[in-house]
Amino acid sequence: MHMPMQRRAIESVEREFFAARPIKPDLGVLGRKWALLILADIGLRRVDRFSSLLRSNPRLNPRILSRRLRELEETGMIKRVEENLEPRPVVRWVMTEKGIDILPAIVRLIVFGARWHAENPFQGKPPRKLT
Repeated sequence: MHMPMQRRAIESVEREFFAARPIKPDLGVLGRKWALLILADIGLRRVDRFSSLLRSNPRLNPRILSRRLRELEETGMIKRVEENLEPRPVVRWVMTEKGIDILPAIVRLIVFGARWHAENPFQGKPPRKLT
């Protein structure tokens, strides 16, 4: 039994796409400890200052936060913005278009965690059904 030509062409494109693994370059930084939580804070909670990010993640130390912010900036997920305010400049972190594109995946991970690890976010009660 032969496959129609169009179906073979689609399968060929799918094989090439998945063989190329277009997400691979960003998996390195996204897979590092704290990276997704930092992106969630900046993109979803609007926590955009270094000190606020540390307060939001009490177990995160300043050295690791600095490193993750630099890595996320180098991969184009976030951007450093300096505001020249008196008496000293203020540095904020904002999402780039690339960073905004990963937010739906982060939201899905949050939903997954709320469903399957309900003992933490909802004080031991089962989560509501999300529809």
